[in-house]
Amino acid sequence: MNYDVIIIGAGPGGIFSAYELSEKRPDLKIAVFEAGNPLHKRKCPIDGDKIKACINCKHCSIMSGFGGAGAFSDGKYNITNDFGGTLYEYIGKKKAMELMHYVDDINLRFGGEGTKLYSTAGSKFKKICMQNDLHLLDASVRHLGTDINYVVLQNLYNHLKEKVEFFFDSAVEHIKAENGGYTVVCNNKEYTCKYCIVSVGRSGSKWMEKVCNEMAIPTQSNRVDIGVRVEIPAEIFSHLTDELYESKIVYRTQKYGDKVRTFCMNPKGEVVSENTNGIVTVNGHSYEDPAKQTGNTNFALLVAKHFSEPFKDSTGYAESIARLSNMLGGGVMVQRFGDLIRGQRSTPKRIEESFTTPTMTATPGDLSLVLPKRLLDGIIEMIYALDKIAPGMANDDTLLYGVEVKFYNMEVSVDENLECCHKGLYIIGDGSGITHSLSHASASGVHVARNIASK
Repeated sequence: MNYDVIIIGAGPGGIFSAYELSEKRPDLKIAVFEAGNPLHKRKCPIDGDKIKACINCKHCSIMSGFGGAGAFSDGKYNITNDFGGTLYEYIGKKKAMELMHYVDDINLRFGGEGTKLYSTAGSKFKKICMQNDLHLLDASVRHLGTDINYVVLQNLYNHLKEKVEFFFDSAVEHIKAENGGYTVVCNNKEYTCKYCIVSVGRSGSKWMEKVCNEMAIPTQSNRVDIGVRVEIPAEIFSHLTDELYESKIVYRTQKYGDKVRTFCMNPKGEVVSENTNGIVTVNGHSYEDPAKQTGNTNFALLVAKHFSEPFKDSTGYAESIARLSNMLGGGVMVQRFGDLIRGQRSTPKRIEESFTTPTMTATPGDLSLVLPKRLLDGIIEMIYALDKIAPGMANDDTLLYGVEVKFYNMEVSVDENLECCHKGLYIIGDGSGITHSLSHASASGVHVARNIASK
């Protein structure tokens, strides 16, 4: 065998698999294949001046490369089983929490020391939310910030590069089960291993689907979350973000009974775009360094949709909505809440005169031409509900960027070791459809590494 273990994908799942294997079994020969670039080469060309929109790079530096799609995220590690994935259904709630705390300890050792751990435990806002038909989910949140998160990842890479062989700009084309192990095909070359860990993240959803079809690995359709990213003056939500930082609030709409939730809250952050399989969507970042902070807070409002038979392509449905937004806006679209309610398109003049100054250059437009009525009605209802606990949320100048989509990969059939029907082939992280967060993906990597090390 060329390698004892090959890891496909250098996102959080792949990184923590490599870390734990190299610690537990330094005798093993380990390789990591990553479609994107090393951390220091991950540079998005959008500068807001010469290049204002996505130019479809070979590999999106925001979505792929060492650190995965979370490398330039807000660096929030949510330590909870209430959201972020269903890893606990496979390994148990206690084990999942232990692994997430273990990951947190490693992050602190590699540069995250001094960052704050927020918690909703005992928060007065839980009662206030319930009194207004909103529900605040329980969690402890380690906020690294986009800047400290980068430092942690760089330190982890420096630690691993002498112990693990990395192949960057090396997208894997196929995996073949043969000779009691696996052959990985990349750049017309073949590499063999006894154990293979697949951790390709959200951006690898199409590839993961192809591999499952080729290798007859059972899957089932998953949900998709579609919505907008909201940007408001930081003062409106400061009473929540100062105490909780990340508040996961869920609301069930009166009109349709759909669940709408807040997601990825970035106090004093900025709105950014990201490219997933050629589709430009919106996201948000924030920094621990006060010098890099803005006067705005942004977060997503997402409506979860689960599809029943006979429809199975939930990702395709979300992609079609995102493509429509790209068609109308040439990328990300922005609209004032007041314009949306009045049924009028936002214009550059109205955006310029807004009391909320946008942190991202986006095309003023009309989100009602993009989002289906049921989803848009739910988002509007949620904004009015949040206005009860954060007055000013429903102001005319609240900015809505669209669309934000969270593609959850179809759920791959695996056992309690996250091993699929092919023994020695493990599917982890967001690419498995089981995890939906940095903490859960990282924990899944540690879990699998320990299973392999024990063998």
